[in-house]
Amino acid sequence: MRHISRLTREECVLDSLFSTLLDLFALPSVGLGAIFLISVLAATILPVGSEPIFLGYLALQPDFFWTAIAVATAGNSIGGFITYWMGAGAQRAYKRWRRPRLQAFASPAHQQADQAGAGSSAVGSVAQESAQKTRAQAWVQRFGAPALLLSWLPIIGDPLCGVAGWLRLPWLPCLIYMILGKFARYLALGGVLSLWLS
Repeated sequence: MRHISRLTREECVLDSLFSTLLDLFALPSVGLGAIFLISVLAATILPVGSEPIFLGYLALQPDFFWTAIAVATAGNSIGGFITYWMGAGAQRAYKRWRRPRLQAFASPAHQQADQAGAGSSAVGSVAQESAQKTRAQAWVQRFGAPALLLSWLPIIGDPLCGVAGWLRLPWLPCLIYMILGKFARYLALGGVLSLWLS
C-alpha cells in the first residue's frame, strides 16, 4: 500500500512538472525560445518532435513565418551538429577502447612493430576491417556530406548525423547540408500550414 501511494505521489509531481513546462512553452512571449529549444532537442537522440510546437506557433502567429522558420532551422541544425560531434566522440572512444584489446590478440610480430612505432597503422586497419558496416554507414560513405540533406527525416535523420561524425566527414560541408535540409523541411511544413489556413 505504501508503495502504491509513493508511486502516486511521484506521478503527481511529474505531472505537475510537465504541466508547468507545457504551460510555459505555450506562452506567446516564449514561443520562439520554445521552438528553438525543442528544435535542438529534437535533432539529438532524444525522442522529441519539433513539428507540433513549430506548427502551433505558426498557426497562432502567422506574421512570424520567416522568423519561426529561421529559429527552428537554427535550433534543429545545432542539435544535428551536436549529434555529429557525439558520433565523432564515440568513434574516438571506441578506438581507445578497442586498441588495447587488439594489441592483446595481435601476433608477436605486430606487437614488436607496434613498439617500434610502425604497427599503429596495422592495429588500426585490423580494427577497421573487423568493424561491421551498417547500411547508414555505407550510405553516408557513398554519398558523403550531401547525404545530410536528409538529416530532417524521422528515425534515420539523427543517426545520419551521428554516422557522419563517426566517419569523420568534414564538419563544414556536413553543417551546410544539415542546414539546407532542415530549412527545406520547415519551409515545406510552414508553407503547407499557410495554404491550409488560408
